[in-house]
Amino acid sequence: MQAEKLQHAEEITGRKEFTAKQYMKFWLPSLFGVLLFLIPISIDGKVTIGLGILADGLQAIIADYIPVIMTGIICLSAIASLAVRFTTVQMVKKSPFLTALFDVTPFWLVLRWIGAIFAVLTFFQIGPEYIWSEITGGVVLYDLIPVLMVWFLFACLFMPLLLEFGLMDFFGTLVRNVMVPLFKLPGRSSIDALASWMGSGTVGVLLTTQQYEGGYYTKREAAVVATNFSIASIAFSLVIAKFLAIDHLFVQFYLTVVVTGVIAAIICPRIPPLSLKKETYYEPVGKQIEEDVPAGVSNFRWGLETAVEKADGVKSFRGVAASGIKNVVDIWFALIPLVMAIGTVALVIAEFTPIFDYLSYPFVPLLELLQIPEAKAAAPAMIVGFADMFLPAVVGSGIKSELTRFVIGVMSLSQLIYMSEIGILLLKSKIPISFLQLFIIFLQRTIITLPVAALMAHLFFF
Repeated sequence: MQAEKLQHAEEITGRKEFTAKQYMKFWLPSLFGVLLFLIPISIDGKVTIGLGILADGLQAIIADYIPVIMTGIICLSAIASLAVRFTTVQMVKKSPFLTALFDVTPFWLVLRWIGAIFAVLTFFQIGPEYIWSEITGGVVLYDLIPVLMVWFLFACLFMPLLLEFGLMDFFGTLVRNVMVPLFKLPGRSSIDALASWMGSGTVGVLLTTQQYEGGYYTKREAAVVATNFSIASIAFSLVIAKFLAIDHLFVQFYLTVVVTGVIAAIICPRIPPLSLKKETYYEPVGKQIEEDVPAGVSNFRWGLETAVEKADGVKSFRGVAASGIKNVVDIWFALIPLVMAIGTVALVIAEFTPIFDYLSYPFVPLLELLQIPEAKAAAPAMIVGFADMFLPAVVGSGIKSELTRFVIGVMSLSQLIYMSEIGILLLKSKIPISFLQLFIIFLQRTIITLPVAALMAHLFFF
């Protein structure tokens, strides 16, 4: 009877009608998702989000066990991948999920084994010290991987609250008129940016990859969002500011980060290589998005109707939970070994070779032109962030000039592309972007944001 009344109302008004239960199916999970991912919370002077509280709490409880757990998972991933590659493991072959997880190409198989070897060497502190030292493999296994493990655990489990119950569709429709002309992106990409700013850049990239694989971003849009909107969280920005002893200028510092990030996000999508990416959707699923608003219908009304329809399409919460668990397993067994391998290699190159020093020479005259004090000492910080986003702060911490430390801190957060974390996640994803393209985009963002950061520092703060 209720369904017949709704259908009759639709025929008369020409608008879709929903029950209170259907509306609640959209509002409740979406509200919970907003509270977890997008609402900043201050705990003991540290700005974080609900997801961060869960992640930090779990990490504090099991901190002593994470290195051994993840070393075991990394080694299991390498062994299982080798077994599936060269033998017939029926249990794996019968499962599409396990097949996709362990039946990898020789290139990724080699990287998983490199990650396993590095993890074992680092955990037991054996072999060449430059691999397992506290500034290379030790950083990855004991500092980076524990954070990724717990953050991805909760992010994967709760991200369906943002994706599956209509929030992206609702919010995307509301802000489409801003995102399309400014950034040439669908409105839903604003949620990616918010998830990054309030939570973690890696969470933003994970959100982007899932949206692309779900048919909601084109190849170009996914590449643009992942390389321009996965900004480091406010919490990590404060860590950088404190490490560089400029935390008393944090408001000015983060304002500069936001301004430089917005300018880069406007320019980078309009130049190669991002501008050359195809406007086609992920082939296995095709286009699944429609943000165009019909004539005579308000953005709010259309966004709400689209969102409720999306939420109503979720037939099983158990299926959503199972999908989240699979994502956790995929991250732990497929991504973490690559973080161990590529992250360690990047840090070894940065710490024990002069490669980044050589690459930074062209930035010396540019920094001098921008009147940045101690230009020669600051130049390596302009390029070393490609390996890891914390390295520029390490390089800049010994510089006397507060202005220079300010600019280095802004750059470390504005460059976005760093191989120890986001770079690996992008290379592993199905988003069509190569290592060389990532490096080019890194340089583009550096060249675009450096003058802006220097200008704001000179004019407004120093």
